Amino acid sequence: MTYPWPIKGSAYDGSGMRSLIHLRLAAILFLAVFPIAKLRGQVLEFESGGLKYKALTRGGVTIMFAPLPTRVLGYTILQVAISNGSPVSWSFKPEDFRFERDDGQRIQAVSAGTVVKQLLDHASRGDVGRLISAYESALFGNAHVRSTNGYESRRQDYLALGSTKLKAASAASAIALVTTKLSPGQSTDGAVFYPSKGKPLGAGRLIVETAGEMFEFPVEPEVPQRASAK
Repeated sequence: MTYPWPIKGSAYDGSGMRSLIHLRLAAILFLAVFPIAKLRGQVLEFESGGLKYKALTRGGVTIMFAPLPTRVLGYTILQVAISNGSPVSWSFKPEDFRFERDDGQRIQAVSAGTVVKQLLDHASRGDVGRLISAYESALFGNAHVRSTNGYESRRQDYLALGSTKLKAASAASAIALVTTKLSPGQSTDGAVFYPSKGKPLGAGRLIVETAGEMFEFPVEPEVPQRASAK
């Protein structure tokens, strides 16, 4: 199996590199971009890079997410960013996330280990390209997400790998949100994967139980995009 690597314009080819100082300063900005939502504990909605985001702060911890417009290996994928503005450290993992449909069905997010193994074993050339392009476009197109310990950090950990093929597949796997402990002031980002047989999640609620709090986001059904006229 071969991979289209490096993908032009991706973070891997160097164009998306950020300095550590830049990331840390931007993390502070991340904590301050939603003052009204933080004070009221309300879900804030905004658009960035063509994606619709929702953000909520509880106990000083801010979680934001947006559905990615691509599906891989039958998964519906959410881009997630987490910032710890509380005075204590907290650990976060994809298993903290679940989706509850209006009909009562629950869909649990898959662990990072499961996702990474499936990407390494089964992701095609097209899968890898679409996933990296969609995630990086969302990440670098959103001024509110500048993680101190997220995708860019994980991706750089794979640069030392000797095999070009393994570098590509592993860097794609770096997109998955992994179990991460955040100290006060730190932030992370990653993708959360829901097994949906390639179909939209539909209407319901995204629930995240973490940091001693329950974050609840209303989710509307996706509106099918009309094909552009030729």
